[in-house]
Amino acid sequence: MKLSVDTPRATTGGATFTAPANWSIAVNGFVTVLEAPEPDLHIALVDAKAANADAAVTAGWAAYRPEAKRTPKLSTPIPARKGWDERRVFEYETSPNERAIVSAIANRHADTWTVVIVDGSLATFERRGGQIGVITDTLRPKGYQRETFAGRKANTLDAARVQQLRECIETAQKELGIPGVALSLMQGGKVVFEAGFGVRELGKPKLVNADTLFMIGSNTKALSTLMLAKLVDQGRFRWDTPVTSVYPAFKLGDPETTKLTQVKHLVCACTGMPRQDFEFFFHFKSATPESEVARLGTMQPTTKFGEVFQYSNLLAAMAGYVGAHVLYPDQELGAAYDKAMRELVFTPLGMKRTTFDFDAALRENHASPYSDDVDGHPALVVMALNRFVVPVRPAGAAWASAHELARYVAFELARGRLPNGQQYVSEENLLARRVPNVAIGKDATYGMGLVTEHTWGVQVVHHGGGTIGYVSDMLLLPDQDVGAVILTNSTKGGLLLRPFMRRLLEVLFDGQPEAVEDVTSVAKQVEANRANERKRLVVPADPKPVAALAPRYVNAALGKLTPRTQGGTTVFDFGEWQSAVATRKNDDGTISFITLAPGGDGFEFVVADKDGKRALVIRDAQHEYISTRRSSCRRVGWARLLCPPHVRNGGHPHRCPPYDDWAFRARRT
Repeated sequence: MKLSVDTPRATTGGATFTAPANWSIAVNGFVTVLEAPEPDLHIALVDAKAANADAAVTAGWAAYRPEAKRTPKLSTPIPARKGWDERRVFEYETSPNERAIVSAIANRHADTWTVVIVDGSLATFERRGGQIGVITDTLRPKGYQRETFAGRKANTLDAARVQQLRECIETAQKELGIPGVALSLMQGGKVVFEAGFGVRELGKPKLVNADTLFMIGSNTKALSTLMLAKLVDQGRFRWDTPVTSVYPAFKLGDPETTKLTQVKHLVCACTGMPRQDFEFFFHFKSATPESEVARLGTMQPTTKFGEVFQYSNLLAAMAGYVGAHVLYPDQELGAAYDKAMRELVFTPLGMKRTTFDFDAALRENHASPYSDDVDGHPALVVMALNRFVVPVRPAGAAWASAHELARYVAFELARGRLPNGQQYVSEENLLARRVPNVAIGKDATYGMGLVTEHTWGVQVVHHGGGTIGYVSDMLLLPDQDVGAVILTNSTKGGLLLRPFMRRLLEVLFDGQPEAVEDVTSVAKQVEANRANERKRLVVPADPKPVAALAPRYVNAALGKLTPRTQGGTTVFDFGEWQSAVATRKNDDGTISFITLAPGGDGFEFVVADKDGKRALVIRDAQHEYISTRRSSCRRVGWARLLCPPHVRNGGHPHRCPPYDDWAFRARRT
């Protein structure tokens, strides 16, 4: 049966959940199977009586697909939440050419297990992530009423409560190995606490403080849409103005989507345009804002307009450039955007050091970026990697401090008023950026560079951000006049963001203490996954497949790849950056080369030699790129790098094993 709207349902054992619109549902015995609109992805909910999680999952597979012969590569416990007494995550090995996602979560309440099996296409999993979140966010035992802070008065963030937040950060730093964190807290119209934790660079004495600059990734998007709000106030265009009316050269690969796209849609994640980030990550040295805007003309939607949440960094970059072009039509897009942001946002809000000038930021008090190496040790990221975002900077290239981002958060809380009381941006257009455009799971919606959610019964407006080695979040509780900024200089900082948000709410509303346990749990899960993956890697790379590599590979979208061996180490040189590689033999007999450079690690190139022609294939969830020995090439299929880091594998944007139901949440930069 196909559902026309989101529909509350129950499993045969009584566990409740919501089935998403346009999905089909069927019940067979103790198995409830949800099928995506694309029939290549299924989520099975199986009720079972079993002695333990392993037995429950075995019974689940036997009831759902008895012919399946999947063996878990890893199973890890996760904290009991949402009324469940026990939970465990199971991950299954898939070969890269399958392009599949296979996982399970066993949830126990009393003596009954409810097993969630995700089975199908990785591409569909990616584009249906928000709808999958509807299922997983709402799955609860029969009769369970979740905790809510609705109607409660927020506590004052006094010294004792601030100390509880400090301890959460200090625990996370220790558990996750984050070198530095900067924090700012606001309540009642003023900053009540701001400080730094840890160091700017490991092995050096300089400490992080509230004035330390970090790259803020996709938090830049909210600043860009603030600039657009000011232009709407000035009558330069409306939110519903067709983009082609103000930037006639705007073009997507699909003419109908081009025609439908209004200014607000450029950053609504609702157009059906997917992530396609590999193209500006592997090939950015000669890129310009104009070349990246033109690249949109080669890209196709993979869902209908307005159907689901899909995040496009290039479209978001277009939003900033469109506003800048309207203001300064005779200037190059990048220069126009930098000037527009400085004049309309940074200067009025008193953000004097916030900048897009990469080199200027590096000369100041700034934190250096980190990511774990192949053995799980924090390693310095080559800073040049982060220059990939400069040509698409409205999507995520700003540098800012906790102190100055607090000024922006205070401005949001004041509904567009400056500290002197002046209404600088109209309340109408400021709040228009929070109006839902598309759902992300059950309790969150995406506006224009801002997420609004009610998971805990109170409104939280926020957005995360991540570049290579930097992860951040800024959030506000409008009804409580509370805000926060948290900046980190580690890809693992993404694993802190959601627990920190939860901890802030626990402190404000005397909630059940869950956040610190969540940090510890996710740290263990990430380490277990890393250790498991490490066992299969051959480092240095196996000489036999190395010897079979071509001297050079080329792909029109990604550029050149030159393998070379130096000192016994095989290196893939991409021009803009390079990385040592490991090899891995996959279950289907294929060989993969895996990049190891901190921050640039985890990219998988599968050997695809055929008929004497040498080729390497790299994929994100919805796209496939074939690099060949010849100078000609092709791109196949329907990527992701500026990541919503709170659920990813230590911040890696191209791997997202389902450690918890967080992993089913839609991804944001």
